[in-house]
Amino acid sequence: MDIDQLKAEALGAIGAAASLDALEAERVRLLGKQGQVTALLKTLGGMSPEERQSEGPRINGLREAVSAAIAERKAALEGAALEARLASERVDLSLPAPEAPRGSVHPVSQVLDELAEIFADMGFAVATGPEIEDDWHNFTALNIPETHPARAMHDTFYFPDQMARDGKSMLLRTHTSPVQIRTMQAQQPPIRIIVPGRVYRSDSDATHTPMFHQIEGLVIDRGIHLGHLKWTLETFLKAFFERDDIVLRLRPSYFPFTEPSAEVDVGFTWTNGRRILGGNEGWMELLGSGMVHPRVIRNCGLDPDDYSGFAFGVGVDRLAMLKYGMDDLRAFFDGDLRWLRHYGFAALDVPTLSGGVGA
Repeated sequence: MDIDQLKAEALGAIGAAASLDALEAERVRLLGKQGQVTALLKTLGGMSPEERQSEGPRINGLREAVSAAIAERKAALEGAALEARLASERVDLSLPAPEAPRGSVHPVSQVLDELAEIFADMGFAVATGPEIEDDWHNFTALNIPETHPARAMHDTFYFPDQMARDGKSMLLRTHTSPVQIRTMQAQQPPIRIIVPGRVYRSDSDATHTPMFHQIEGLVIDRGIHLGHLKWTLETFLKAFFERDDIVLRLRPSYFPFTEPSAEVDVGFTWTNGRRILGGNEGWMELLGSGMVHPRVIRNCGLDPDDYSGFAFGVGVDRLAMLKYGMDDLRAFFDGDLRWLRHYGFAALDVPTLSGGVGA
């Protein structure tokens, strides 16, 4: 058959196809394994080089024209079918909506809301800052020496040297403490803030992930002492775990940015083989704290002879695990809908001190 005649006949048949089924039949007739265009393509192997050079482009052009016409006609038929469906179908918006899966609030988001509610009642404001930091705010201003292990590549995610700013290396912040520095530089005491946010460290196991959530607290004013710190932590933990039998033990420790420093242990009891915070059957380390180091206060342009303060930090994910009985931190970030349906919170479960922060 003449190629031009076949092309004209094929394009006419494709354009006349009145339905998707008719169009599919034309596609099989022309481009299927036994199709007319396919048969022409198979003849190329038996041609001489001269014949192939002249006939090859014509046959391939036929195939491309037929394929394009089929695609264009298919899009037109599908569009017409959609228009007809939209014109004929109606939705009665006055009827009750069908039961459908509903979204839920991630436990980390819920716990962050609980913490903000508790600390707001104690007069704390929420402060935020960049997650990409320079090493001065993340380390130097916090009195962390150049030789400290936290600065090592195996513990901190650094950016390439060409991304340095003003000669300072850039990194993903390893804690939310740089926000404390920025706040002390930007405003005068009294300062009373909490700093929730994502932080990054090169670590991964059942209780550590490369990205996790942390909340820190900072108070700077005249006459602040360890008693204020202990009362703040007791009030916070009793409200968060909704128990009055929370017992704290401050154990001497060392952090470069606080002096004196204290690890805070919380008493727990055994219930059905699980450790539940409250009581004093044993002690569990929960957070770090201490009085802000005078050098840190001075680095922020304040006089440590006039001002003192305390700071503390705790992992938000760890708090969620302890309160809601979760065993593996990695599950927080796996994106498993079954896990979220089990542990997630309804959108209207808004934490309030009157109704209960864990409502």
